[in-house]
Amino acid sequence: MGCFTNAGRLLVLIGVVGFVAARAEPGPPEFSAGERGHWAFQPVKQASVPPIRDKWIRNPVDAFILADQKAQRIRPNPAADKITLLRRATLDLTGLPPSPGEVDAFLADKSPRAFEKVVDRLLASPRYGESWARHWLDLARYAESEGFKSDETRPNAWRYRDYVIKAFNDDRPYDRFVQEQLAGDELWPENPEARIATAFNRHYPDESNARNLMQRRQEILNDITDTVGAVFTGLTYACARCHDHKFDPIRQVDYYRLQAFFANTAADDNIPLTPSAALTEHRLRLAEWEAKTQDIRAEMAMIEAPKREDIIKDYVEKYPDEIQVALNKPASERSAFEAQMVAKAKLYLDPASHQYIASTKAVAAALKGDTKKRWDELNKQLQTRVPLHPGNLPLGTGMTDLGTEAPKTFLLGRGNWDARQQEVEPGLLSVLDPKSAIVVTPANLRSTGRRSALAMLLTNPENPLTARVMVNRIWHYHFGRGIVATPSDFGFKGERPTHPALLDWLAGEFVHSGWSIKAMHRLMMTCSTYQQATTHFETAARIDPENKLLWRFPRQRLEGEVIRDSALAVAGRLNTQMGGPSIFPELPAGMESRGGWPVSQDSLDRDRRSVYVFVRRNTRFPMFDTFDMPDTHESCARRNVTTSPLQALTLLNSAQMLDLAQSFAARVLRKVGSDRNRQIIEACHIAFGRSPSKIEKAMLKEFIQRQDRIVRERAEAGERLAQPPDATVQVDPVHAAVLVDLCHTLMNLNEFVYRN
Repeated sequence: MGCFTNAGRLLVLIGVVGFVAARAEPGPPEFSAGERGHWAFQPVKQASVPPIRDKWIRNPVDAFILADQKAQRIRPNPAADKITLLRRATLDLTGLPPSPGEVDAFLADKSPRAFEKVVDRLLASPRYGESWARHWLDLARYAESEGFKSDETRPNAWRYRDYVIKAFNDDRPYDRFVQEQLAGDELWPENPEARIATAFNRHYPDESNARNLMQRRQEILNDITDTVGAVFTGLTYACARCHDHKFDPIRQVDYYRLQAFFANTAADDNIPLTPSAALTEHRLRLAEWEAKTQDIRAEMAMIEAPKREDIIKDYVEKYPDEIQVALNKPASERSAFEAQMVAKAKLYLDPASHQYIASTKAVAAALKGDTKKRWDELNKQLQTRVPLHPGNLPLGTGMTDLGTEAPKTFLLGRGNWDARQQEVEPGLLSVLDPKSAIVVTPANLRSTGRRSALAMLLTNPENPLTARVMVNRIWHYHFGRGIVATPSDFGFKGERPTHPALLDWLAGEFVHSGWSIKAMHRLMMTCSTYQQATTHFETAARIDPENKLLWRFPRQRLEGEVIRDSALAVAGRLNTQMGGPSIFPELPAGMESRGGWPVSQDSLDRDRRSVYVFVRRNTRFPMFDTFDMPDTHESCARRNVTTSPLQALTLLNSAQMLDLAQSFAARVLRKVGSDRNRQIIEACHIAFGRSPSKIEKAMLKEFIQRQDRIVRERAEAGERLAQPPDATVQVDPVHAAVLVDLCHTLMNLNEFVYRN
């Protein structure tokens, strides 16, 4: 397996996937001592835990944090109260608020390990994977449509989402997680799950109407290169596409060396997911259906043929001459590059593809007169045989190599697809090893094996980047800011690590724990640093106004998905069904979607978790968009956090939030009846996990009295009042409407939409 020597050079040895070290490219780039000495490219040091004694320290993380605080004469915050801590951890790991029962159980547990048991319980919950998968899907620029003008649907993209959820719940070792996503089809070709994992690189946006397939292929390769470089190495590779990186030691040749690993990769949207026994049964039933419908289908095909040929001819003639030549060649005579072009074209020409341009529906629409009448008659006969058809097999989508020979990769002048310059071979950063160009030979694979080589290089324990980047991402999601505040930019223009020794210590622990992400959660969450209160102290703030030394826990606004899920949870309506095709909640009145948004008919489906909401690139779900959902055309390492009037108006005025407030009110009524005092206490207990203070209770009573007058006037004016559905407790409509207003107000408070 490849390894980094003490000098930091990358060597590739023979054996793991059948690849061998190969010739260096002519004229390796030169680097200054400053470039070679940049902190991110140095081997991960086995940092010593600061020898500091303090009762505040729970684990080594605290020792690193406290040492830097003491150097600046800062003391950390005291611990948060138990309810705040439970709510913080539950929202953090599961994206949901704690239930009243979970709050009561935690308050009753007086043992020293009470919080550790909470963390273990949350990590074991299937809700954990649903929450943390969302972070990874941001990085993977996950979407279920093509993007651009047409924004066509990718029907099986959701299977990658389910793969990620399962991987987090299973605590899949991160090195295996990376290997599956880059080369699952090569390393575990008989494992459907590993093949679906390769959809990490299938999430590129694609313009189906663009006929220049050479340019489209290059744009896809650029997207893959940019994403892989940013996600796994934490470097802005994209800046070196057109020229040497202006700031980092990433030469333009390095960009295309990384791209060369993917030179022979193409979309595979027909990955079979059926076990062999079921597949045999399916084939038998399909053969029976084909035999009994042969005459009907043959006549329909004969009717369709002329129109289908016309549609395909019209489509193909819009391709450049080179593509038409490649399409007309026998497969055995095509070059590796031509095979790439044909594979791309066939996404729209192959009947097995969901994007088949001359589909039966399109052909039937073009038929006229007696021909169309006869086709309709035959189609009706065919529909009577539908019960005999075994149905379509479940399919996955991912990436695959088209053979054992890869097209050549060239450095492109100014990044232009048609400005080929010197040929390059696969390799990682020259600053790590100028001789690390790699030629890969396949080992019993229908593939080049290149992506397997890359996966092994990236997950080598001595790689200075991979472990650092991932533990920094985990820290970022827990604390709202990474030890390196730019999680996908470890370069010269990225932020320097606030605690470099801690970052290296965590990276070392990550590898030693078997690349366990859950072990990192436990380590970070069971330290005193995580369990601090959010209290602001002016003395500390003057010394460290940005809280880089973590003298308090940083308060964080929740993402739109978490706000929606929390509202569903307190309303008692959250459907916890996992997996499967995505859902389509209602859109605001008048909103349209190119590509379609068929609202889910079953209301229970519409109440599933936000991670299962369909992700259409050009129609982001409005509530998520309002709360800074990222643009899924590119990888997102950290979401923007804005504060805008539209966010407040969404929570206050949207039909969705009012509907959930009504269900919340019904839940309160069922529990405590019409007693106003008990309603206030119960609503706060459900929404915030705590009882209101005396001042809060007085304010809420005053709110109820004021609303009672306002609502009664509205009722007398004939206005329809919002009512709790199926509350089972009969109360005056005005009383019920005021309770809805109370519940709606609680869901609009900062305490509900922030993690404190």
